[in-house]
Amino acid sequence: MNKSLVVPAFLLGAVGGGFAVNALPAHAAIPMSTSTAPATTRDDRVFEIRTYTVAPGQLPALNRRFRDNTVRIFAKHDMTSIGYWTPLDTARAETTLIYVLAHPTREAARKSWADFSADPEWKTVRAATEAEGLKVLKVESVFAAPTDYSPIK
Repeated sequence: MNKSLVVPAFLLGAVGGGFAVNALPAHAAIPMSTSTAPATTRDDRVFEIRTYTVAPGQLPALNRRFRDNTVRIFAKHDMTSIGYWTPLDTARAETTLIYVLAHPTREAARKSWADFSADPEWKTVRAATEAEGLKVLKVESVFAAPTDYSPIK
C-alpha cells in the first residue's frame, strides 16, 4: 500500500475553510483546549500544523536548529513529527518553515509543549541559536482533526 502523504494546499499558506489560526509571537504560549474527553485510539489524534517565519537569510539556521536538535527534543516529549516543509513560492521560500506534529489529544499537546518549553536542553539550544542571530518573527499554530476519509489519522 502506498503510504505517501499529499500535502494539502493549506499547509503551504492558504489557511482557510474554517481553520482557526493562532498568530503568536515566537515566545508565546500556545492556548489549548481544556477538554477532558478521553482520546485513547490512534483515530483520535489531533494534528498541529505550525508555520514559522524568520527574517530573510535565517531559514538555513532555523532548519539547522530543527535538524540538529528540535526534532529530537520533540520526540523526547511525545510529540510525533509527521513532516517538515518549505514553500516553493518565492515570496515565502526563504523565510518560512511549515511542519506537522501529531498529539494523542489537545490536552496531551498542551502538556508536551509545556514540558518542551521547560526542557533545559531546549533552553540551551534556543539561547545558543538566538545568540548566533536566529530570531523567529512569527509562529502560527492550527489544530486539526482528520476527516473520516483522510488517509492519515
